[in-house]
Amino acid sequence: PVDIHGSELITPAMSAVASNVASASEHVPPLEPLEPIRKILRTDESCFAKIPKSVFSYEPNYINTEVHGNVRIHYLDEGKKSSRETVLCMHGEPSWCFLYRKMIPGLCQAGYRVICPDLPGFGKSDKPSEQCDYSCERMVNWMTEFVVKMRLNNITLFAQDWGGLIGLRVAARLPERFARICISNTALPVGKGANKMFMKWAYVTSQQFPNWGMVFKLTCRVPLSKEELAAYEAPFPSEAYKAATRVFPKMVPVTQSHASVEENKGALRRVFSRWTKPFLTLFGDRDPITRGAEKGWLKLVPGAKGQKHVKIKGGGHFIQEDRPDELVQRIIAFVNDNPLPAKLRANL
Repeated sequence: PVDIHGSELITPAMSAVASNVASASEHVPPLEPLEPIRKILRTDESCFAKIPKSVFSYEPNYINTEVHGNVRIHYLDEGKKSSRETVLCMHGEPSWCFLYRKMIPGLCQAGYRVICPDLPGFGKSDKPSEQCDYSCERMVNWMTEFVVKMRLNNITLFAQDWGGLIGLRVAARLPERFARICISNTALPVGKGANKMFMKWAYVTSQQFPNWGMVFKLTCRVPLSKEELAAYEAPFPSEAYKAATRVFPKMVPVTQSHASVEENKGALRRVFSRWTKPFLTLFGDRDPITRGAEKGWLKLVPGAKGQKHVKIKGGGHFIQEDRPDELVQRIIAFVNDNPLPAKLRANL
């Protein structure tokens, strides 16, 4: 992974992997799928059984989506379901809802309902078996259906990495359901280019990385235990289960030939340039992947004006691991500073 604007995040260990792989001669973006999904894998629950309850004790929940066939999505649903406030936490790649385990208790103690879904292809959610089964638009479709079927309203979105690429697009489709947006270390790329190091990560290194737990070991600034690192690899018992993790780096819309460039431009122009509801950026100051990306949001979004934007000290790319307590405190302050209207809308 590298900053698509130019800063490197390739660690020595990652470079060692890349050095043994022939450079990609062509960088061909994945195409929008036109065929139905033919095979879906489901990680057996036994793969998660070794995660100690002391590390991850949350009960699983499932909902079936139908927009692209029958794809089951796993999610955590913690706190009071009757709460006026719902925090929707969206993870990125190659993580899953395990990433939010340290933030959930504090958000629940504040009285919020906390929803943490696993994106299709990740965690305990179903995994279409082929790389060509995935696209930005399919991910947005799946998670839009998830929000609607879950009947979520008055949402405070917290989104990081691909959670932002997908979650922001869901908010653009269903703006009436979102009360606030808080983003960290993410963007909505519109095909403005990427440097050679990013393209090497997307098309070479990420295609050969043997263990996704290693990514967290190399990038998290707070050391993780062996059990925590194993939990990040648990959803992928073999290469057959890693189609999403392999194709996602190639799906980032960094060139004009990428799918979803026009859709992202439309979301920025039609929705976020007019978004007056509260919008907060909490980027890590040690994340070279999205360094400086918050500036564009502050300039574009009217609702960002007057909010308490912060560059969180010591926060790397997976900021939920590095600074979970500070994130929770700042999300709570964000909600308190921007209360819901006294009379809530009727459920949609």
